[in-house]
Amino acid sequence: MRGGAAGPSRLPRLISYVVRRLSQAVPVLLGVTLVVFLFLYLTPGDPVELLLGSHGTVTAGEVERIRREFGLDRPWVEQYGRFLWGILRGDLGRSIVHRRPVAELMGERIPATVELTLFAALIALLVGIPAGVIAAVRRRSLVDNLGTLVSLVGVSTPGFWLGLVLIIFFSVTLRVLPVAGRLAYGTGLEPRTGFLLLDALLERNGAAAVDVLRHLAMPALAMSAGMMAMTMRLTRSSLLETIGQDYVRTARAKGVPERWVVLRHALRNALLPVVTAIALNLGALLGGNMVVETVFAWPGLGRLVVEAVRTRDYPLVQGCVLFYAGVYVLLNLAADLSYAFLNPRISHGKEG
Repeated sequence: MRGGAAGPSRLPRLISYVVRRLSQAVPVLLGVTLVVFLFLYLTPGDPVELLLGSHGTVTAGEVERIRREFGLDRPWVEQYGRFLWGILRGDLGRSIVHRRPVAELMGERIPATVELTLFAALIALLVGIPAGVIAAVRRRSLVDNLGTLVSLVGVSTPGFWLGLVLIIFFSVTLRVLPVAGRLAYGTGLEPRTGFLLLDALLERNGAAAVDVLRHLAMPALAMSAGMMAMTMRLTRSSLLETIGQDYVRTARAKGVPERWVVLRHALRNALLPVVTAIALNLGALLGGNMVVETVFAWPGLGRLVVEAVRTRDYPLVQGCVLFYAGVYVLLNLAADLSYAFLNPRISHGKEG
């Protein structure tokens, strides 16, 4: 297995590389949580006063009691230290506003966010990669120029603005798609996993599956526009560079049909930089969905973060940010490991 990506001789080096990368991620995660904590701590306002402000007149003793309950009367170093100690014990703390464990609140919202992110990424890849290939094959044609224009518009269009336009067009004008939420009432779907589309397929409830897809359509399209445009442009430029390589010219000289030259020989190597961009964009989709989820009233983790920041719910914000940062690190690691499968000549055993 000289050139195989999963050869026995490469397995120990691959494991060593994964362990090394994961160990390097620890200080990154610590730095992210520290920066977020300091920003929240230095922001004017008291989370307890914000919490009790809507409950009418409260005594100073009640405010102090709640501050002691959540440790907010302690110095910031001690508060952050308690948060880190809780992480080591598998405890992300309790939400100040909801009075429930942070992990429990996140567990309820993560499936909705992951489902939306994966659906948006699927739309971006199914459109972006084929469009990039077509633009590269038909370079400087009308199709290529039109694709360039569309990609520039897609990259520069804010997701929340596109979401509002989609709502006005599909929900208000045409009335073909629902404005907000994940599922309409009366579908008879019993959520089990939290991933409603999966639940509908497991129950063989076709009407519920269609309704879930209708609710997913607009927020996923609004989120995927930027990733779709970037994937298209990167696929085009990478494929154009690969097509000019010697091995591609050799394949053509041997009489290999142009379709197979592009798809089998050129595209596989051209996807190397695209894989990195996909991983980064997937992390960006997951972490940048907050505004889109708010626009569409999507009950996901991004909307929970917005509410937590507004109410200064320290434990909840820190737990969500830690989750986002961890996923981002893992996606980057997955992108690096996928290189070995796309190009067996790449080795992770000697990292510079």
